[in-house]
Amino acid sequence: MRRIPRRAARAPCLGAIFAAAFAAAMPAAGQTAEPIRIGVIAEAQAVAGASIPGAAQLAADEINEKGGVDGRKIEIISYDDHSSSADAVRAFQRAVSQDHVHIVIASYVSEVVLALEPWAARLKTPMITPGAASNVISKNVHDDYERNKYTFHGYLTSTAQASLICDAAKSILVDKYKMKSAVVMSEDAAWTGPLDAEYLDCLPKIGLKVLDHIRFSPDTTDFTPIFNKIEGLKPDVMITGISHVGVQPTVQWKQQQVPIPMFGTSSQATNSTFWKETNGAAQGVLFFGVATSDVATTPKTIPFAENFKKRFGNYPSYCGYTAYDEVYYIADAVRRAGSTEADKLVDALEKTDYEGTIGRVQFRGRDDAATHALKTGPGVVAGLMSQWQDGKQTTIWPDAVANGKVSFPSFIKLGANN
Repeated sequence: MRRIPRRAARAPCLGAIFAAAFAAAMPAAGQTAEPIRIGVIAEAQAVAGASIPGAAQLAADEINEKGGVDGRKIEIISYDDHSSSADAVRAFQRAVSQDHVHIVIASYVSEVVLALEPWAARLKTPMITPGAASNVISKNVHDDYERNKYTFHGYLTSTAQASLICDAAKSILVDKYKMKSAVVMSEDAAWTGPLDAEYLDCLPKIGLKVLDHIRFSPDTTDFTPIFNKIEGLKPDVMITGISHVGVQPTVQWKQQQVPIPMFGTSSQATNSTFWKETNGAAQGVLFFGVATSDVATTPKTIPFAENFKKRFGNYPSYCGYTAYDEVYYIADAVRRAGSTEADKLVDALEKTDYEGTIGRVQFRGRDDAATHALKTGPGVVAGLMSQWQDGKQTTIWPDAVANGKVSFPSFIKLGANN
C-alpha cells in the first residue's frame, strides 16, 4: 500500500475539526435554540391560585406566536403545590435540578414564598411571586441582598395594600358615607401581620376609629361568634384581610344578615368565580385589587381578561394579571440581558420598566427597605376598589377609572352606628 504523506493526512482531520466547531457555534438548518424554561408553582385548586398557570401559559403562547425571544421559545412547566410549603419546596427543587428551569413564578401564599426564598438563594434561581404579600419577602432581600437578590416581589406588599385601601376608605367611607368607626377583621397569616399594622396606623388618620382588632385562624369554619362580637361593638364598617379562609366569611355574612359592610382585602373575591362559589352571597362585598376585567387600567388589561375568559371560561383573579405580566417582563429581561444566566437575569429584572395589565411595573432598588417590591403610586401600580354587584365586579375607585357607584345589600344598615 502506498504511504499517504503526513501533511495530506492531517488536512481532512483539520477540516472535520473546523466543521464540527462551526456546527457547534451555528445551529443547523431546522435546529431550534434552547427554550426559555419558566417554572410555575401555584395553588392550582384554589379560587385565586388557579389563574396563575393559565395566565402564564397564555402569555407564553402569545410571545411564541410572535417568534419568541430572539428565536427562543418560552416553555411553561407547571407544578401544583396543593397550598403546601413542603410540596412547593419539592417542586422548586425538581424544577431547577431535573427540569432545568431558568426562572420560577411561585405562589400567591406568603408562607409558601417565604419557604421558597432560601432555596432561590441556595440554587441561585430567580423567583417572582405573582400574589404573595408579606413584607418579609422583600425585607429579606434588603437585609441580605447578595444572598436573596434572586427573589422578586411581583405583587403589592401588605403595607402597600393597606395604605391604598385606607386611601379608598377615606374617599368612599369617610367622605361620602360619613363613617366614623371600624373593626379590623383578618385571618392570622404571614401576610396580614404588616397589613393589620398599617390598618391600625392609617385608619385613625383618615377618621375611622378602630374599635377592635380581630384575628382568626384561616381554618375557621364558623364565623357566628366573630360576627356576633363585631355586631355588639356597632362599627360602621369591617375592614378585612381575607384570603386563605376562602368563601366562608362572605357566605355567613350574607346568611346571618350582618348589617355591617365588608371592605378591604378579599383575595378570592378578585376571581370572577367568587359569585358562583358564594352562591351570590358576594353581593355588596367591597374588595381591593390591581386589575379587573371591566376597567382599562392600561390598554392591555381588558384584552388579556377577555382572552383568558375565552380560553378558560372565566375572568382571572388578581394573580392571573400579575402572572401574565411576569412572563412578559421576564421575556423582556432575557432579551435585554441577552442571556438566561441567573445573575444577568437578576440585573435585567431590576431595571424592569414595563407597562403590563396592572400598570407600569418597576421594582424598588437595593437601598429601599422593600428591595425588589413593586413600586406603587401615580404612574406605576395604584390599585382599585371594586364591588360585587348583580354577579359582576364593578370598579368604584379611584374616580378616574370608576364605572359604577357603591350599592349595598338591603340588610346593611348605613348610619345606624354613627
